[in-house]
Amino acid sequence: MHDCKKCAIFATFMNMKREDIKVVAFDADDTLWDCQSWFDEVEHKCCELLKPWASASEVSEGLFATESRNLPLTGYGTKAFTLSLIENAVRVSHQQLTGDIVMQLLELGRQLLLFPTTPLPEVEATLRQLSQSRRYRLVVFTKGELLDQENKLQRSGLEQYFSHMETVSNKTQKEYRQLCENLGVAPEQTLMVGNSFRSDIAPALETGAYAVHIPYHVVWKLEKSEEFPHPRLQKIKRFNELLDILGL
Repeated sequence: MHDCKKCAIFATFMNMKREDIKVVAFDADDTLWDCQSWFDEVEHKCCELLKPWASASEVSEGLFATESRNLPLTGYGTKAFTLSLIENAVRVSHQQLTGDIVMQLLELGRQLLLFPTTPLPEVEATLRQLSQSRRYRLVVFTKGELLDQENKLQRSGLEQYFSHMETVSNKTQKEYRQLCENLGVAPEQTLMVGNSFRSDIAPALETGAYAVHIPYHVVWKLEKSEEFPHPRLQKIKRFNELLDILGL
């Protein structure tokens, strides 16, 4: 890449000394591989199954309300989504669901535990180069269900590039501070990379870390939030722009 363009990409990080960065943490879903599209497809199929009782918009709005209400108890992840899927279906059908439809909904949830986690464009090549440079410790920092997230990382084939994976029930300042403590680094020695401004970027910045925002074309309603500029934040379009930011 042309030196001037490199300077432009790095401009926001004027106060960041690359040699001070010890850890680069990556979100998983919709950062390393596609995830939300699979959930959206299951929601669409659920709407089709429930056509006799409700419109697609009623099913979708009800599902989001059910997920939001259940979140404090069930957290994030496929199993929590499947429970909300069935609960909402029972409600909108006025408890008229047949056992066959319930089993179809369960199977849709099961499919979400097995979908292919093919790395997004440029992800593996970028991680390989970062890993081979040995300049930074690469870790996965994600939220959801532990076993599900571990299985997705294994299916992706990217596990070899990371020295540590941490799965939490939520991503707030508390969890980012704990991550840094677990890794033995200060927040200002950490760079967080993710697609969700709400979960990956804002709390990392509030903790004192640096952040790279790489938006994905599909966003879950609950992850939508207002964005804001920040001197420790860089927004990129292509995953391999990380190499320029980190001087490789």
